[in-house]
Amino acid sequence: MVSMNRLDNARRTEVVKCLIEGMSIRSTVRITGVAKNTVAKLLVELGAACTVYMDGAMRNLPCKRIQCDEIWSFVYAKEKNVTAAIADKTVAGSVWTWTAIDADSKLIPCWLIGKRDAGCATEFMQDLAGRLANRVQLTSDGLKVYLNAVVDSFGNEIDYAVLHKIYGSEVPDAARYSPAACIGCEKRPMIGNPDEKHVSTSYVERANLSMRMSMRRFTRLTNAFSKKIENHAASVAIYFTWYNFGRVHQTLKTTPAIKAGIASHVWSVDEMVELLSKIEPKSTRAAKISN
Repeated sequence: MVSMNRLDNARRTEVVKCLIEGMSIRSTVRITGVAKNTVAKLLVELGAACTVYMDGAMRNLPCKRIQCDEIWSFVYAKEKNVTAAIADKTVAGSVWTWTAIDADSKLIPCWLIGKRDAGCATEFMQDLAGRLANRVQLTSDGLKVYLNAVVDSFGNEIDYAVLHKIYGSEVPDAARYSPAACIGCEKRPMIGNPDEKHVSTSYVERANLSMRMSMRRFTRLTNAFSKKIENHAASVAIYFTWYNFGRVHQTLKTTPAIKAGIASHVWSVDEMVELLSKIEPKSTRAAKISN
């Protein structure tokens, strides 16, 4: 096994390639021969560097149509198994990742890891509002906390609509791990004058599926879930950095960052690893969640 102090950039790139392809830490250890603690340390440090880089790069964005959604996962233990003793010791239970996507470039301008409540909704929307260069059309699902968050963050300087989905009754046992069937949806303009033909959450929902497919920690019924919130946040930061700057999308034929005009070329994994030498780890943004 190789320790962190003997890990050169070539070996780091090997490890990161495994992580961005959705492998768990243990799988990465088996394939690369790098020690488990070394992989975890690299994950956290690179996640910190990616977070800081993305925070600076995602500014004054020329987006026009934004879609927002939340995706569930859990840390340490599922909510029903979190005891008072566990809650006092660490962040545990349900964790939600709030995401936004530009419908035209598929750029992910920001995300937030936290609870599915009004406080996180407002913090997420304020972060999003501060990154946009102009008025946008925004679509979210029917989660009630979005409306006040949008008003607090954008005021009337936005065209906002809600896509409210109508679900049928669940089928016991047969569909235990599947969402209820969507039998219809309603488009509800809330603020400004949103264009009805662009009221959609399809792109952000597809992006959330990519997260589940590309990060082992988000897989349902997995034992590869994050044991620490820091590891979970780092994994998300690395994924979104690669998604924006290094992953060529089939429909775009390029990366979202190039399409949005904030990058000039497709990043390699080596370039992402080089962020470790350019950004101080202490500058990382902590995961926005509390016990």
